[in-house]
Amino acid sequence: MQTKLTLRLEENLINQAKKYAAGEKKSISKIVADYFSLLVQKNQTTDSELPPITQSLIGILSSSSIDESDYRQYLEKKYL
Repeated sequence: MQTKLTLRLEENLINQAKKYAAGEKKSISKIVADYFSLLVQKNQTTDSELPPITQSLIGILSSSSIDESDYRQYLEKKYL
């Protein structure tokens, strides 16, 4: 079953994604779904098989003191 997902992105990134999707003759939804599928496969592959941008993000916050409660507070301030 398919369901709707709303993403909030910078306008410039959205425009680039639209151009890329048109060049690939795919919808943005298809491109995002394909990318998410690659991320799910991460557990079945080694890190070296991931796209370079994804590899660069692995572990980026491991030395950070940010935790779930910090993010929760941020969301409460933003939306409440």
